[in-house]
Amino acid sequence: MSLFKAREWWSTILGEKEEFDQGCLCVADVDNSGSGQDKVIVGSYMGYLRIFNPHPVKHGEEVQPEDLLLEVQLCEPILQVEVGKFVSGTEGLHLAVLHCRKLCVYAVSGTLGNVEHGNQYQIKLMYEHNLQRTACNMTYGPFGGVKGRDLICIQSMDGMLMLFEQESYAFGRFLPDFLLPGPLTYSSRTDSFITVSSCQQVESYKYQVLAFATDADERQETEKQKLSSGKRLAVDWVLNIGEQALDICVVSFNQGVSSIFVLGERNFFCLKDNGQIRFMKKLDYSPSCFIPYCSVQEGTVNTLIGNHNKMLNVYQDVTLKWATQLPHIPVSVKVANFQDLKGVIVTLSDDGHLQCSYLGTDPSLFQAPKVDSREINYEEMNAELKELQKIIREATKTQDVLPESEKQRDLIVTAEVSSDLDAESQAIDSEVKAEVVPSVTVKITIQSRVTVQKPSLTVCVQAPLAVTCDQFIFEDLEPDSSETVVLSVFLKENCSPSELEGNCMVLYNIPTELNPEGIPRVAQCNFNLPLRLICFPAQPSKAANHKLTIDTNKPPVTFPAIFPDFVDLSEGDQANALGFQFLTGSKTTLLASKTSQRYRIQSDQLEDLWLITKELTHRLEEHFKKQSCKDFACTFSGTIPLQEYFELVDRHFELRLNAEKFQELLSERAVQFRAIERRLLTRFKDKTPAPLQHLDTLLEGTFREVIALADAAEENQANMFQAFTKLKSATHLVIMLISLWQKLSTDQVAILEATFLPLAEDTQEL
Repeated sequence: MSLFKAREWWSTILGEKEEFDQGCLCVADVDNSGSGQDKVIVGSYMGYLRIFNPHPVKHGEEVQPEDLLLEVQLCEPILQVEVGKFVSGTEGLHLAVLHCRKLCVYAVSGTLGNVEHGNQYQIKLMYEHNLQRTACNMTYGPFGGVKGRDLICIQSMDGMLMLFEQESYAFGRFLPDFLLPGPLTYSSRTDSFITVSSCQQVESYKYQVLAFATDADERQETEKQKLSSGKRLAVDWVLNIGEQALDICVVSFNQGVSSIFVLGERNFFCLKDNGQIRFMKKLDYSPSCFIPYCSVQEGTVNTLIGNHNKMLNVYQDVTLKWATQLPHIPVSVKVANFQDLKGVIVTLSDDGHLQCSYLGTDPSLFQAPKVDSREINYEEMNAELKELQKIIREATKTQDVLPESEKQRDLIVTAEVSSDLDAESQAIDSEVKAEVVPSVTVKITIQSRVTVQKPSLTVCVQAPLAVTCDQFIFEDLEPDSSETVVLSVFLKENCSPSELEGNCMVLYNIPTELNPEGIPRVAQCNFNLPLRLICFPAQPSKAANHKLTIDTNKPPVTFPAIFPDFVDLSEGDQANALGFQFLTGSKTTLLASKTSQRYRIQSDQLEDLWLITKELTHRLEEHFKKQSCKDFACTFSGTIPLQEYFELVDRHFELRLNAEKFQELLSERAVQFRAIERRLLTRFKDKTPAPLQHLDTLLEGTFREVIALADAAEENQANMFQAFTKLKSATHLVIMLISLWQKLSTDQVAILEATFLPLAEDTQEL
């Protein structure tokens, strides 16, 4: 916050509950007094037009009534007020008032008073234009280089520029690719209009190009008339600023340099006449209005920028020179010259706080009053605290809309996975090339303690695993009743899964007195699948490309104790070496050290290490938990295989790029195929048959290309799914190794998984 506050020179509150915006404030010698003293013109959305001639007010005194020269209520809301040479035959200043559907130009004049009440002011309507379109804002200037008069350009809400040569309407032009209106201004140096479009880019249109472009009134005519009525409106230059603009201002304080200032939502730009950036300033606040004004230093421009923190900042080019505090948020700011005082800052807020101020350094001295020390009555404080706690408890009691939740759930869903594989495999349409694809039975039980309406069960396992049936719908359940379903899980696609987990979810409704239709509820549970579902025992392998070593703080455990389902005692000594043959063809070997407390996992594929490593650590933890050993821990001290992991990332990324390439090629060939079809159809419909000129051969060739591309895209998609599954397994493995290496907690591992494993499935849209 600034130490310096804006010193109030004169201020007033306009009306009651009136609204104002950026275009509602104007400062000029509107009554042509010739004294060089500006008047403050304010229009409101309630239709009130006020003109003030401020005089200095002593501190504590109110504004004098004679400061208000004129107050008149017009028939419509006032969007913008401007002062210029708007009437033909005279170079006097006139007031232009923009309404939603009307433009009015008034002459403001004063009559000398004969009594002490002072001079009388009135406005006289010189001419008005009824607008066919709803107006948004306007700008004025000597369009086309005319001398001694100003022309007016109004921008409508639907993107039409309507130009008026004083009392007559000149022409209208639509801006190309228009969506929403932006700020509009005129540069007399280049004779062009500058605006900011909805594409967040500054656009400049020459007045001469506008004049010779196609008339907006002829836009709805036939194609032939449109072609003959004029040229298409072309933009002179474009600059992308990447944000919406609040206001634009063109300044030219000397003959050499002209600048275009654009105030964005987060940046402040200064452009040259040709649209090149002269400089820009990133703002660390949200601006509300601005105005450039002449600087005392040659070659620089000063700018006042108001913001939503009630601050007014003074910049010299990009350097902050001063910051001052305002009593309100300004929506419009101007610089005016009053009685012997030049450079007064005039600000207007959206609720009608109009203030003229100057920059000063008088500090506001505030002394905190002394606090009366009194003894604390602890009994009274305790009684008040209990009363407040009672009020809080009453307020936080839940309404009886939902039934009161009891200690037990209304509906419980449990899943029980069979300890043995199915004697007869239930695998359906499996793509795995193994001789036998095993399946395991999952028994799901739903127990209801209350009346349950429309229960439905969904069972989810992540691909490449699949279930024999994943949707079940039941009749309404009575209290203390249950339903049981049995299904089988198997490996469907020819790659190893990254997770051996499943999820059951039951959607149901519970009726209440207030809602007989029932309140929707969800119950769910997870289940773990056995490792035997995707691999079977095999001979250990000594050689492997990838090896990991897991350290423990307990003596090594023999494999028959922790892997009884994979050890065949008739095969001889398998206490320290165990082989796992995956259904997809790869093999992983598990070795236990006879002397140290270490276990080694090795495989030819990095991703195959994940499930075996996870299963090993899980079974070791369960084994020592049964022995009431609480301080068991696994650690990893080797190097994390990042290079191999990055190769999987690159492979997956390459396949994603291929998928995009196939999609583009398919789109091109499909467009070509349809174009040839249209040509052939035209030939076949023709009453006088013409030769096909090999169009049928071209159609057949294009058809073959489309089919070949579709097959290639399908094959790439299958490869991409396998690469995604491998990458997911490798990511799980890397996260696990990091957690063992750094001894991370469960919450920290969850953060890592949420960061590196955001995708449940791989799609081009994500």
